[in-house]
Amino acid sequence: MYVCICNGVTDHQIREAASHGVSSVAELTMRTGCGATCGSCLDMAGELLAKARATHDLPLPVLGLAQVA
Repeated sequence: MYVCICNGVTDHQIREAASHGVSSVAELTMRTGCGATCGSCLDMAGELLAKARATHDLPLPVLGLAQVA
């Protein structure tokens, strides 16, 4: 789905950017152009970015236990 019509940025591109370490809407704009023209997509882009970051930033406590053992 297109999130930023002005610059042709999709939800897939936002999730991909998050997986490559993009952590803020400002950085997302710099890397993809999302929101750089009219800005009406920034709320949705921010929500998608936060959701994608939350998915990628899940802690894995089992790995910590493996290192202790």
